[in-house]
Amino acid sequence: MIVSRDIKFIETEKWNFKDVEKSAGKEIVQDIDDIDETPVRGTKLLSNIYQSCNVPVLEPAEFEEAKHDLKWIDAMKEELRMIEKNQTWELVDMPTHKKPIGVKWVYRTKLNADGTINKHKARLVVKGYAQIFSVDFLETSAPVARLDTIRMLLAVAAQKGWKIFQLDVKSAFLNGYLQEEIFVEQQKGFVVGGEEEKVYLLKKALYRLKQAPRAWYSRIDEHLLKLDFKKSLSESTLYIRNSNSDYIVVSLYVDDLFVTGNNPSMIDKFKAEMMKVFKMTDLGEMSYFLGMEVQQNQRGIFICQQKYAKEILKKFKMEECKSMPTPMNVKEKLCKEDGADKVDEAIYRSLIGCLMYLTATRPAIMHVVSLLSRFMHMQVKFTSRLRKEL
Repeated sequence: MIVSRDIKFIETEKWNFKDVEKSAGKEIVQDIDDIDETPVRGTKLLSNIYQSCNVPVLEPAEFEEAKHDLKWIDAMKEELRMIEKNQTWELVDMPTHKKPIGVKWVYRTKLNADGTINKHKARLVVKGYAQIFSVDFLETSAPVARLDTIRMLLAVAAQKGWKIFQLDVKSAFLNGYLQEEIFVEQQKGFVVGGEEEKVYLLKKALYRLKQAPRAWYSRIDEHLLKLDFKKSLSESTLYIRNSNSDYIVVSLYVDDLFVTGNNPSMIDKFKAEMMKVFKMTDLGEMSYFLGMEVQQNQRGIFICQQKYAKEILKKFKMEECKSMPTPMNVKEKLCKEDGADKVDEAIYRSLIGCLMYLTATRPAIMHVVSLLSRFMHMQVKFTSRLRKEL
């Protein structure tokens, strides 16, 4: 049905369906079909405009909301297919010596660098807060690549003229083997018919298990060492393999693999070796990594955080702010006790944290950020004005 915005209702009139000709319905359908035809030059489809706009992304908070939306149902089914394919659990009788841990769904909308929707992701996670230390888990920590290491690898690749590739491990934490005995409840909406009283015994980790990061790191670390990689002594997530004069370098950040080297065929062979063991997505040449936009061409490698910077401005409601030629006045002096009123500590600390990550691609602001970070425990209006200038 097509309704005009300027429609006027005459309540005394009645609609007579018998008098409506069948051809009228065909004309309306034809009009609807013509809406999204190939546009003429200088125009865009309305669907494309909607995708490119930075509209608010609404995500379900719980299963009761998501079960009515087909795209989230498909996302949940895809997650369960990955779990079953990976042989993460098996259905067993309810144990008498242990209490099963609850699970829940978490829904996220993945965005591209330009703000458009990439995919809808549903993740089945464990209520890890119910785990008991020394009963359900022991070690939990797992290393990730430092930002300094990533910048160093980018610099080396740019200097040597190497291409940088990115691999994404699907449901990475589901690959980690568990040493402990963990039972979880069946998930809402997907309870096995006739076996409602049974629970799942985990063979591999699920997300938000206390030991899940550690189990995943141990698994991939063992696999990379089997492929004749040597681990750096100063960086636990940096691996190097060399054969004669050929090198391949791999850096691990949770489920993202940063891969570079001087031999493309050697890199392709490595990708094939990894995909035999893990379900992975080859993202090709790196273009977006850890909030950084990466552009590779014949002139070198260029990185920026334009999208991240815009998100900071939007978060602190400064989209309309004016630019400054320098991040700080040269003669500016800061003082803890200048008599000015205090500002909100949470907002101040949050902004300093955002600016510290922004220094990865904007070293010009590093000195000012370090000065402002000295006033984390005493935020006055003077420093608040300075951070806005920054």
